[in-house]
Amino acid sequence: MGLKNVRFLVYMIIVLLSLSWEWDNLSCANAGTHKSKKSAKNTPPPPNINGGSGSSNSTTFSVLNYGAKGNGIADDTNAFAAAWTDACKVQGSVMLVPSGSVFFVKPISFSGPNCQSNIVFQLDGKIIAPTDPEPWGSGLLQWMQFTKLNKITIRGNGIIDGQGSAWWNNKKSNTGRMPSTRPTALRFYGSRDVTVTGITIQNSQQTHLKFDSCIGVQVFGISISSPGDSPNTDGIHLQNSQNVVVHTASLACGDDCISIQTGCSNVNIYDIDCGPGHGISIGALGPDGTKACVSDINVRDSTMRNASTGLRIKTWQGGSGSVKGVKFTNVQVSGVGTPLMINQFYCNSKKCANKTSAVGISDISYQSIKGTYTARPVYFACSDSRPCVGVQLANVELTPFSRSTDPFCWEAYGNVQTATIPPINCLRSSSSSSSSSVVKVANNTSASC
Repeated sequence: MGLKNVRFLVYMIIVLLSLSWEWDNLSCANAGTHKSKKSAKNTPPPPNINGGSGSSNSTTFSVLNYGAKGNGIADDTNAFAAAWTDACKVQGSVMLVPSGSVFFVKPISFSGPNCQSNIVFQLDGKIIAPTDPEPWGSGLLQWMQFTKLNKITIRGNGIIDGQGSAWWNNKKSNTGRMPSTRPTALRFYGSRDVTVTGITIQNSQQTHLKFDSCIGVQVFGISISSPGDSPNTDGIHLQNSQNVVVHTASLACGDDCISIQTGCSNVNIYDIDCGPGHGISIGALGPDGTKACVSDINVRDSTMRNASTGLRIKTWQGGSGSVKGVKFTNVQVSGVGTPLMINQFYCNSKKCANKTSAVGISDISYQSIKGTYTARPVYFACSDSRPCVGVQLANVELTPFSRSTDPFCWEAYGNVQTATIPPINCLRSSSSSSSSSVVKVANNTSASC
């Protein structure tokens, strides 16, 4: 073999050895990659710190992951409390009450003020209250309460059921009678930017939904229902709350569909279907000589059916303060006992002493109120010492179901701006010289609010 052939043979051996080394390295690299993937697949994911056991969303806290059974029998109160405790720590979190389950929950409070903001209580299932006396002790003022929260929302398609018949009839249970104090089903206290939407509240023990000392309230798309003879089951109760909007709601209950109490201002209510019930009421204000202040209330574009009263202002004798700047506009009534009512002699007992002082009522407007009544179209009973002033009526058309009863006015001053059905001739004009002095005195003696 020549030298040239030897050199070629050596060169080929070197090339083959090099290719063999690169192939081994590539095989080892691929083997390492496959091993790594297999290992990653079998390694459990890191723990979900925020979402509770097994939650798929780090900001969602389902009560089922905290031990809730959702069978309508087992006590799920502790699970709700634990889920809230974790949700409270996370801004923008969601506490989930899932659909398809019934949760038995005893009296509970979802409290701030140390909770984060923008918490959502997602109610898609059903929550029921105890009908046994034991969880209520000697009596509680509320069943479910949200306290001192910022930007709190309750939403969903779920149901809150107070099972109130055990209270209304005070039936005997296995262990005795229910306490005489009946709770509100759902209450918000001392909170800002509150939203309630989509849910149903039914058969409350007393008031269904209450807002007390809240600023910035939005309620829409909800349904409230209880029998027309269920006692004191107001639909929505507002007290010491400002900047409130309630709209697109169906309210059927045994008392006021919406009750507006002292300390309320800038309240806008529209697209309400009310009935049965006692209509939309301001008051009763000024009990036991207290001071009441209500202003800037607008009710419009709503209907009332089979209600004992329609648009009502009621105050106790002996109170002080004022109701002013109230507008009732475009309200349709059907089978309502007394559609338009102002009563400064309100009394819910057989004996109420006559008193001189009263909550002043002024600047009240009724525009486009039409439909049918069953008792009396208009009842304005105002105080001798604090007459109602600035009452305005226009486009009022009210016809009786059967016999007609004349409108009634006492110490009520204002103007009828258009012809009314029936003619409301009892309202005293504030333009006459004799009336002007009365109106001036009434305005000057109005307690400061």
